[in-house]
Amino acid sequence: MYEPSPWRRGASLLGILAVWLAEVTIASSAGVFSQGAPFSTKTPLPLGLAALVPILLFLIWFNSSVQFRDFLLGIDPVVLTAVQTWRVGGVVFLILMAFGLLPASFALPAGLGDIAIGITAPWIAGAVKRRTISKGAFITWQIAGMADLVIAVGSGVLSSGILAHGVTTKIMGQLPMSLIPTFAVPLLLILHIIQIAQARRPEFPASPAHVPANETLQTGYIG
Repeated sequence: MYEPSPWRRGASLLGILAVWLAEVTIASSAGVFSQGAPFSTKTPLPLGLAALVPILLFLIWFNSSVQFRDFLLGIDPVVLTAVQTWRVGGVVFLILMAFGLLPASFALPAGLGDIAIGITAPWIAGAVKRRTISKGAFITWQIAGMADLVIAVGSGVLSSGILAHGVTTKIMGQLPMSLIPTFAVPLLLILHIIQIAQARRPEFPASPAHVPANETLQTGYIG
């Protein structure tokens, strides 16, 4: 039975990500995620679906395909953790809030949460590489990262409706900010899910004491 090489699978995955990014960019350009635009609705439903559907599709694929699951679990967890570092860019929410373009009810939890995860990501990645972090601590950090994303989306929806007082989150439905809830948020949440699955494998060590002296960190997972 033919099995594609890891490189081919990686290239296919990058192709899927590129198509996904292109689709949400085109939809954003057409105003689909901007309330009041010609192709939009009066609710944040399109934005919510754009964030939720990719995650649901991923979970279905992840649970139904052994090959796909094994490939993802084989990605270096150090790299996946380090990717979260870019979330320090959440400072942009605070900057936009300062200029009156985003409400504090959204910008504060989303911005501060992202910054916290982004700042600690290199430390967590280093701990994984040195095998000095326990499964519990690693999974707790992943859950914290997921919670930050969920809270950001929730506060964004509320700030566009119930909590809307003057300044709303309308800008989050317009390019380039619309790429955050429609692409970055679901992608980062998916990475957290993958890492939790990696940590639940028996090969993930709790500490250096559990690893033979001659064993090295293998690309894919710790073990």
